Amino acid sequence: MELEHVIGLEVHVELLTKTKAYCSCKNEFGALPNTNCCPVCMGFPGTLPALNREAVSHAIRAGLAFGCKINRISRQDRKNYFYPDLPKGYQITQYDIPLCSGGAVEIQTDGQTRRIGLSRIHIEEDAGKLIHDGAGGTLLDFNRSGVPLIEIVTEPDLRSAEEAGIFLETLRQILIYLGVTDGKMQEGSIRCDVNVSVREQGSRDYGVRCEMKNVNTFRGAQRAIEYEIKRQEALIRSGGEVEPETRRWDDEAGRSFVMRTKENAADYRYFPEANVMPIVVEDKWIEEIRAQISELPREKKQRYTSDWGLCEYEAGLLVSSKPFAEYFEQTVSMGAEPKEASEWCLGALSKLLNAHKLPYDAIPVPPANLAKLIALIHQGVISESAAKKVLGQMFESGEEPEGLIVRMGLGQINEEKVLSQWVSEVIGENSKAVLDYRSGKKSAMGYLMGQVMKKSGGRANPSKASQILREALAQV
Repeated sequence: MELEHVIGLEVHVELLTKTKAYCSCKNEFGALPNTNCCPVCMGFPGTLPALNREAVSHAIRAGLAFGCKINRISRQDRKNYFYPDLPKGYQITQYDIPLCSGGAVEIQTDGQTRRIGLSRIHIEEDAGKLIHDGAGGTLLDFNRSGVPLIEIVTEPDLRSAEEAGIFLETLRQILIYLGVTDGKMQEGSIRCDVNVSVREQGSRDYGVRCEMKNVNTFRGAQRAIEYEIKRQEALIRSGGEVEPETRRWDDEAGRSFVMRTKENAADYRYFPEANVMPIVVEDKWIEEIRAQISELPREKKQRYTSDWGLCEYEAGLLVSSKPFAEYFEQTVSMGAEPKEASEWCLGALSKLLNAHKLPYDAIPVPPANLAKLIALIHQGVISESAAKKVLGQMFESGEEPEGLIVRMGLGQINEEKVLSQWVSEVIGENSKAVLDYRSGKKSAMGYLMGQVMKKSGGRANPSKASQILREALAQV
């Protein structure tokens, strides 16, 4: 029996707002436990929530980017359940009238474009955080309680763990470009619940769905899906039945555990949140938000390939990070050719970033200085190999390239007399390579040229030195 996998995701995204969803407490990561909380986000009796307009704006921006319908009137609801990290005993969310509905995310897989449908995007508040102290106790930190989220719910359109991983990476990249979230996985800015079912190939009916909670990394999501597919397939092939369950994923153990039988809407006793007015979205507000959406990764990549002649691979690497793409574009705007700027950004600059373990938004070399360095190579002031040494020093000190070239003694040597002397010495010291070249082995030219550059300490003008070497070899 051929089996097919059906996967849907519920992605929880922490929004980049200054304050929480319903109060004026700071929305920041890393503060001392229980210092960013107040009677409102702790749910004290008599307190009233006030919805954060910026959170709604971020949700609308995401909805527009993914082609969702923005519902002009939506409302907030209470999702009732009892857990230690939920001080109110309920979560303010949206149930039957979400802010955004429909839409899709396009992903690239196996050279094909796939549209993964979205069911909805709604706003809600986050719960607090449980911290297990390792001694059998559990601590509570309510700093995260009330942090604004959007939940992005997909249609069951994904068919493999690999597709799910590509979807999550694509989604994260777009949301960061939108300025909706910082996307920091290590801080829990994006988390997801995974829904998996298995059915007979070609069947229109869905299989029994199981949901996995506590998936905090994209790699963890892929592993969780792979595990759940194998678990359900083994049950079906052995004649057993898959039970609808909510399971907890343990990434360290590489397996999931049953938490409870699968809930449905009735278990949460949803009802309208009476303390928060309905959300009314005017057309003017939508158009203002639409005007704020800048070029997204897919369009930027297309422009790099069609207008600037970069290959798909190069363009994809550059747009993978918004700060990196902005740095590259600023370098081009300062006069560097796009192809050369791409080679330097993806080559020498990226190596330095990796060596210093720096993110793309912390490049210590201003784009103007990188453009200057590239221009100095064109002007014959410095060779490309020497320029890489200068870039390394620019990375350390932040100095401009002209002064460093002088101080480091790396200016390119163009004097014909000096170059001819080096060429003469190389020919005299490498008779076998000269004979190889004369007998038609063109690769010998590369070796001899390398010896010239070695003698010059990398400072010989490669173009002039190569010309002098060819002329000298013709006379041997």
